[in-house]
Amino acid sequence: MTDISVNLWQMKLAHPVMPAAGPNVQDANALRACALGGASALVAKTISSVAAVIPHPNMADFKNYFLNTELWSELTAEQWIEHELPAARQLDLPLIVSLGYTAKDVAMLAPRVRPFADALELSTHYVGNDPKPMQDAVRAAKDAVDVPVMVKLSPFRDVHGTAIAAQEAGADGIICVNSFGPALGVDIENGGRLWMGGKGYGWISGPALKPIALRAVYDVARSVDIPVIGVGGISRGTDVVEYLMAGASAVQVCTAALTRGQNIYGKIARELETWMSKHNYQSIAEIQGLTLRHPETIMTEPPLLIRERCNGCSLCVTSCMYAALYLDEKKIHIHEERCTKCGLCLSRCPSDALQPA
Repeated sequence: MTDISVNLWQMKLAHPVMPAAGPNVQDANALRACALGGASALVAKTISSVAAVIPHPNMADFKNYFLNTELWSELTAEQWIEHELPAARQLDLPLIVSLGYTAKDVAMLAPRVRPFADALELSTHYVGNDPKPMQDAVRAAKDAVDVPVMVKLSPFRDVHGTAIAAQEAGADGIICVNSFGPALGVDIENGGRLWMGGKGYGWISGPALKPIALRAVYDVARSVDIPVIGVGGISRGTDVVEYLMAGASAVQVCTAALTRGQNIYGKIARELETWMSKHNYQSIAEIQGLTLRHPETIMTEPPLLIRERCNGCSLCVTSCMYAALYLDEKKIHIHEERCTKCGLCLSRCPSDALQPA
């Protein structure tokens, strides 16, 4: 029987899927919805010394990507400490409390949220390239609490060096990544207005972020020996498989919850279990870090053709700019002398009729 449970420090999780800090965890009621939706742990929206004031509108879905001008929590620290966190603590799931942003903020807030927290997550979204402010925040948290402290990294900085700096400061884990930006969205059907409020700039999350986040997880997992949690574009079980193979110990989900509802956590976990069972994996440990152990990918031969699988869709023929692929009697064939081994056809084939040689 496939076991998808994971151990994250002292926390035993039924599976590796939890929410990420965002509107989906904006208060205790939202956290309750995450629990009912099958999340294995809870992450509270980032608390800071002053409540956030966000522009309106502040979110828009473009299917392949998502724009937002979200900040930290719009609730005060007092509201969280007096009402939201005590209620969330009753949900019988591990609770990770996100804090930001300066060492002074963290030093003030960490001991106050400690009675409710199984771990802390420190957001670094607005910290510059100098790692010292982030390290100071980690040290402030470690001085104030006795639970694991994680650092959430932004995707547009040297994640390798930053992760090492975080570990040197005492961080117990790394979260990769926050949203990417700034970016812009234009509503062409309404006179070219900007989709986002304020100055119009937003941050990208959703499917478009996944390759960037995967790269960050892969780089960080090779750089440090503390757990890595992957975030960015996760909406199905196979996304989790990619993150685990790239070195993640668990994952967090936000945008998919906003677009598909809070039941997404349990759905993704079930899809993960189904995929693992189908591929004869018995535990998360069997797939975690597989990509890290792979040698460099080198394609030295044209792709292997499995003609009985070919459905004649011609997607590979359309994409082959070198005219190496062609259909004959609705089956794929190849001019091997023309093949440049670019590999595009391998990703385009929907029936796995083309395989690495």
